[in-house]
Amino acid sequence: MTPSLPTPIVPVFHPRSDARRALKRGYPRRAGHVRLCRTVQAVEKLLGQRLVDAVVLDARTCAAEGLALPHRFPRIPMYALTAVRPEDGALLSACRQAGFAGVLVEGVDNAVAGEWIAARTAQVVRRAALADAPRLLRLTDRLQLAAWDEVLRRAGGPTKTAHVAQALRVTREHLSREFGAGGAPNLKRVIDLARTACAADLLGNPGYTIRAVVRILGYASPSHLAGAARRVAGATPNELRELGPRGVLTRFLRGRTRSRI
Repeated sequence: MTPSLPTPIVPVFHPRSDARRALKRGYPRRAGHVRLCRTVQAVEKLLGQRLVDAVVLDARTCAAEGLALPHRFPRIPMYALTAVRPEDGALLSACRQAGFAGVLVEGVDNAVAGEWIAARTAQVVRRAALADAPRLLRLTDRLQLAAWDEVLRRAGGPTKTAHVAQALRVTREHLSREFGAGGAPNLKRVIDLARTACAADLLGNPGYTIRAVVRILGYASPSHLAGAARRVAGATPNELRELGPRGVLTRFLRGRTRSRI
């Protein structure tokens, strides 16, 4: 059986139910799940446990601890959904200085908030950083491209060649053989690439330790992540913090594209 996909979540802290409902109703299911939180501490708890794609806070009520989150997690977009009055220049300035990626006006932007945020999440940014990976990896065939897309979708959790093959309704042997055709890397190595790129992105957040990233992405242990980072990028987990997803891809292309089938 193919394991369920690790679905990214969007924690939301907001005191008014109409704003919370509007955001949850408008967020595309294919993009992830909105999780409603009663406190900023609950948002922080989810950040430490789950793969978080974005965070939405009411800037007026989240207090200093909420305003500190963008600096601790700069690679996870944080958005303010808050009522704005003409005299709220100081509040908007505080959001900008805190590092919020955007401000949505409660009552005005409610209807579009879900779709707007879904188009600007951490996974969207990661995919953009790896947008030319298929060309650089010589993935041209329809099956190769479909497998690459499936690998990216599964990068947040443990994945095997058989899982990708089952999702694409082909045999593992057929997928392994066809994926590596034309000079492309083999699929096992590309799975390592996508997972390591995701780990590098998370480690770019000062709020995450290596152990936290290991837990969130489902690695067996810190040494398991270290082994993958070494194979894919010739780097330590700490060095992944500086590399980011694009840097991992660049290192991968320097002769680290093959492994045993």
